Amino acid sequence: MSEKRESVPPNQRVVYDKFPILHIGSVPRFNAEKWDFTAEGLVDNPLRLTYSEFLKLPRTMSVSDFHCVTGWSVLDNKWEGVALKTIFDMVKPKPNARYTTVVAEEGYTTSLPIEDLLDHDVLLAYRLNDKLLEPEHGGPLRLVVPKKYAYKSAKWVRKLRFTEKQELGYWEQRGYSNSADPWKEERHA
Repeated sequence: MSEKRESVPPNQRVVYDKFPILHIGSVPRFNAEKWDFTAEGLVDNPLRLTYSEFLKLPRTMSVSDFHCVTGWSVLDNKWEGVALKTIFDMVKPKPNARYTTVVAEEGYTTSLPIEDLLDHDVLLAYRLNDKLLEPEHGGPLRLVVPKKYAYKSAKWVRKLRFTEKQELGYWEQRGYSNSADPWKEERHA
């Protein structure tokens, strides 16, 4: 892991010793036999996968920095999981689908334009730094969108919903920036 970085987004401090844990609600209990992942909405091929089926999808790895809107950053995280492009290729969003709402446990949602989710480093991660993703960090499955503040990287993801109009997520409804670019310091709307 890199101990030195010339720059991080404005007003962020690098955390080296421990990856902080922040979330709303309680940490959901995971049951691999009952868990599923779905993709629906404006798609040609709606999808439902069990946990074991999800783990059989092509795996990708990405190393990226993670920036929390509260002001901390963790550098050089090794994420492993499924690229969003893989899911998109499977479900085939309709031409009028422009956004994806990410639905997670505990009623948490966020949404992003489809083009933001097609970046090479965006994935649905189930491993972090060569270990299964711990429940406190979003396991069994979390979205990772490195170019956005972490509230866009939803923990405990269960569903993707493809829409024509953007549905504001949990934090965006409460005044946080919908674009969430840490390099532009887009913390609040």
